[in-house]
Amino acid sequence: MPRHVVGALPIALAGLIALLISGNTLRPFERIVTLEARMASKSDFFRDPEVQRLLLGHGIRVDIRRLGSRGIATQSLTGTDVVFPSGQPAAKIILDRQDRSVRSVRPFVTPLVLGTFRDYADTLVKAGVATPQRAPDGGPTLYYDLKMPAFMSLLDGTDGGRGTADQDGDGRPEGADTWNGIGFDTVRGRSNSGRVLVRTSNVCESNAAGTYLSLLAFVANGNTTPGTENVNDPRLAHDAVTDLAARIKPLISLQGMWADEQADSYLSDLGESIAPISLIYEHQYLAHQIAHHDRSGEQDTDRVLLYPTPYALTEPQLISLTDGGDRLVRLLQEDGELRDRAIELGFRVRFSGEDGTSERLNAYLGDHGIQAPAANPDQTKSYEPDLEVLERIITYVGTCPPPVQDTP
Repeated sequence: MPRHVVGALPIALAGLIALLISGNTLRPFERIVTLEARMASKSDFFRDPEVQRLLLGHGIRVDIRRLGSRGIATQSLTGTDVVFPSGQPAAKIILDRQDRSVRSVRPFVTPLVLGTFRDYADTLVKAGVATPQRAPDGGPTLYYDLKMPAFMSLLDGTDGGRGTADQDGDGRPEGADTWNGIGFDTVRGRSNSGRVLVRTSNVCESNAAGTYLSLLAFVANGNTTPGTENVNDPRLAHDAVTDLAARIKPLISLQGMWADEQADSYLSDLGESIAPISLIYEHQYLAHQIAHHDRSGEQDTDRVLLYPTPYALTEPQLISLTDGGDRLVRLLQEDGELRDRAIELGFRVRFSGEDGTSERLNAYLGDHGIQAPAANPDQTKSYEPDLEVLERIITYVGTCPPPVQDTP
């Protein structure tokens, strides 16, 4: 065999291996289309290497610009093929702005949860504000149900968050509890004299923080969505929203609002020293448990979840703005491998248009030796206010600057 032919064989073999890895073996010479995307926290799905490989097999690469849902909803989307806001208020305003018939899909739902550590969860149980879910094998549970009105009373020292929390005007809740004050130092002989609070990401940018703010407002408003009162008098409704925002601001003003990667901090080796409780999405915790079990053969029983009651679901919506974006939406609707991968990443995938097919996720967790969370015993759902009301609350609580508009 000629020497130049022999020398070419390793190159050809390397090319074949690359095609096999990329999933592009059936159409190696097909042009890869790069889609410009703006996505919030659910960009985790499209940044997953396996999801990227599956998309390359269909000739698609997604170039992601990470942006909070609030920014996606208000800025110019010129040159963007697809957007993926994490919440419905932002998705609605994006859809209302479009002058073409768009494709969209809500492929999965994920509850908003509070990530904490076992000693802190057991302290909340002793304080009467949390209840452990039963583990099927009788071992240590990974999940606790959290009574939000009682929990809010720990945050601000008032009755369910309905009192006057900041009485001296310094932005600090009066009478809020400390961890030792509710018995943390008696759980395992450790001590923490810090305040009971939740570390959130930036309320001015993050859908998770905005949804948590909506949950606080919903509970403080007597399990009623803010902005729905006094509908016949807009001035009274406006004042009611402002008053409510002032009452809940002390619950979040001391928290770690500028943490960009909240789940990464919680799941890091120093997570407990960073914050006893962190606001995250359920799928981030479940993906951690799946990866931890794959590595070690056991669950991470130090980290546990608190499921708030009332509960809050987020429904990220993939919205196409171009023909290329239409292809991606169709794939997420129809491709079984992509949907299966979403389950492997801890999402509750909507296979039949219903609010979360938990059975498939629970079965996957069980097959991997991981406890599945129980259904919420209280079906009271916290509904976000419309975007205009939510924007007023977020701006008041976070002292947020107006969103910066892109130039066309």
